[in-house]
Amino acid sequence: MLLFRFILVLFPSLLVGAPFDHTYSSWNRLLNESVSEGLVDYKGFQKQEKDFNAFLSSLTQVSLAEYSSFKNAEKIAFLINSYNAFTIRLILDHYPIKSITEIGGPFAKINLARGAPWKKEFFELLGQKRHLDWIEHEKLRKDFKEPRMHFAIVCASIGCPELANEAYRPDKLEEQLKAAKTKFLKVSSKNRYDSNANVLYLSPIFDWFKADFIKDSTLIEFVQDTFPVKIKPDALIEYTDYSWKLNEWKKPHSESK
Repeated sequence: MLLFRFILVLFPSLLVGAPFDHTYSSWNRLLNESVSEGLVDYKGFQKQEKDFNAFLSSLTQVSLAEYSSFKNAEKIAFLINSYNAFTIRLILDHYPIKSITEIGGPFAKINLARGAPWKKEFFELLGQKRHLDWIEHEKLRKDFKEPRMHFAIVCASIGCPELANEAYRPDKLEEQLKAAKTKFLKVSSKNRYDSNANVLYLSPIFDWFKADFIKDSTLIEFVQDTFPVKIKPDALIEYTDYSWKLNEWKKPHSESK
């Protein structure tokens, strides 16, 4: 009995389980190896499926009680990384495809209109079966006043913000969210200001989730810090096209014989 207690003192994780890795070391490695300039090497994830599934399992093993003990930055990083990782899992479950909108039925437009890919319950998180919309709308948007999360979660499409090739971490979260916002708004095909015509072109993300961006400011005030020129307060806002094409990186792979 004394020996057993001594072992538990030295190795408490044997009793309570290892603490969650908030550095996301395994996820960080996978992203670093299989994401380039925001595009995803899905075949690369397939080749490392064992490690990828092990990471997903580590997310699933977090209980609601353990999550509740996380600090806010830890919760946000956990949810962002979960959304991005399970989105890749969803794509791999249906790969090869040309768009996430192919998931849910034979008609992409109907799937998109119904939000079928994002309402599909295919993973477990915090003790229950979940879907991607639950992470975004029921947790991130509802529980936190952090509109920049829209530039961090990625729906596997070209129209989305670029997927970062590093994991979101609580100790770097502010820096990473600021960088994600800046990077997204500097993509001229999605966001730009025509000062001559006084027209501000923005991604439809700013239309779909406008309520999140105008809680403390106007849309123009929210985006101003990323534009080199002053945007006139009476600028007309128009929304750019959104591409649902898969955000795939066509990295060359040697095919096994």
